[in-house]
Amino acid sequence: MRQLSKILFFIFICFLLASPTAFPAIKGGVKYNIPIDYSKLSENELKEKAREYYFNALLVEDKMINENITNALFLYSVLSNVNPESVEYPVKLGVLYDKLGKDRHAKSNFSKAISINSNSPLPYYYFAEYYYKREMYRKALKCYVEAYKRGYEKNYDLLYRMGDIYEKFGDTRSALIYLREANSQNPNPELENKIKYIENFDSINREFYSDTRIRG
Repeated sequence: MRQLSKILFFIFICFLLASPTAFPAIKGGVKYNIPIDYSKLSENELKEKAREYYFNALLVEDKMINENITNALFLYSVLSNVNPESVEYPVKLGVLYDKLGKDRHAKSNFSKAISINSNSPLPYYYFAEYYYKREMYRKALKCYVEAYKRGYEKNYDLLYRMGDIYEKFGDTRSALIYLREANSQNPNPELENKIKYIENFDSINREFYSDTRIRG
């Protein structure tokens, strides 16, 4: 984390010195802390550049640090100050910290996004992805459900993940509900084979329990 902080600090200083609207002056080794007027910064320009770094950062191997990740982290941190009501910026920060394996920072940013707008499905979805990635399936499912209820009911990845989690829990009927819905959004042979497998498994289970009750 120290290395990341040093890199971010260097980018921060370069950005401020290059910008006529930001003024922490560094002269003769002395730093003058002059407040930054974030209202003078162009949110659209920063956002466009941040997105470019962000999507390149997603291609980087997990826990690896390069200029795309550090630049994206810095710009989204600035954007969060420029527009503190935006849900997108802390979510993007959460995703980046997740890639770096900085769990505390990732969770903190997802929670911050939820506190900004608890009706948005975006932070719940990425919080769920965070938990799913770590095989914390109950917490992941809880967050996926919240995203589903808030407008992501046709999101293929969410539907697939929910179906997959229910399958892991042995709840084949719930798994089929979400996997079939996912297939309706994006039909593909791999998912269709998965559904057929679960259907056969569910059918065998029902026959087994039905036969057991008759014998009993």
